[in-house]
Amino acid sequence: METVLVREYRAELIECIHSGHIAIVGVDGKLKGYAGDPGFVSFTRSAAKPLQAIPGIRGGIAEHYHLTQAEIALMTASHRGENYHITALESISSKVGVSENNMLCATSYPLDDSSREEAIRGLGRRKIYHNCSGKHLGILSYSQLKGFPLGEYADRDHPVQREIINTLAYMADVAPESIGLGTDGCGLPVFALPLTALAGAYLKLACPNLIGDLATRKAVTTITAAMNAHPEMVSGYGRLDSILLEDDNIIAKGGFKGVYCFGLRRERLGIAFKVLDGSEEEWGLIVQSILKQIGYSNENTLKKLSAAYSGDIYNDGGTKVGSAEAEFKLEII
Repeated sequence: METVLVREYRAELIECIHSGHIAIVGVDGKLKGYAGDPGFVSFTRSAAKPLQAIPGIRGGIAEHYHLTQAEIALMTASHRGENYHITALESISSKVGVSENNMLCATSYPLDDSSREEAIRGLGRRKIYHNCSGKHLGILSYSQLKGFPLGEYADRDHPVQREIINTLAYMADVAPESIGLGTDGCGLPVFALPLTALAGAYLKLACPNLIGDLATRKAVTTITAAMNAHPEMVSGYGRLDSILLEDDNIIAKGGFKGVYCFGLRRERLGIAFKVLDGSEEEWGLIVQSILKQIGYSNENTLKKLSAAYSGDIYNDGGTKVGSAEAEFKLEII
């Protein structure tokens, strides 16, 4: 039941077709728009990070460890390992009293090109360079505060992991036992949910007043305020997450293998989509098309997206050699 989301052309011939599914959920919890199968079950990957940060913030780590907004934003991040990311990550580690050795993610090089070159010439691979290290530090911080075992924080039965899955179920309005479990690239549990449920969770991230539990509502407000205040911490300058988060009406986060989610505050909509071949290059075009089709009113955000994701395809020498076009039409309910 998938639908074509984007077609790519080279020399006016189709080179790639990217299919997938889109779900748009409204404040009443009902489907408001879709393409393909809105109930398609997808792993959340890093799109879950703002949700995984809730238990720790709700549990008091921000106040106890005197975390800044930028440091809180990093706990939701798929960062690029740039210097300002590493400085903030090392600050969290120092405040909490955990070391890089406590982190269970693999050693890595930064994703940012210049930062990676600097690391290769310098200290080499580090765990703190891993793009998920902020999430790991957030869970370690909460484990440290509660006196839970640090060496087992990736286990599904760890108290923090149990709290995370219960919180995710609450935000997505599903039973905890209905959530599929796997292992993410960074070694932590990863969750499988219908796109409708994931879109509903992002609606609550964007509109915390929809959250009945006051402590969870306060934590979500803190987390999302940090993301909007420091979008560069969530990914990096000029990336899709950051462009969208510069708009204070939007909460957004992507995940590996083609899953992307965002919530709109004024419109009170949650949106999740999955590119089935796992590609991320098409995200900007898909987001633009969704926003245009629902009549999004912030022209400045649309202009930024158009400038960053025009659809033009260039070769390594900078010559335009093709184009990509969003093709889907939303079914609006």
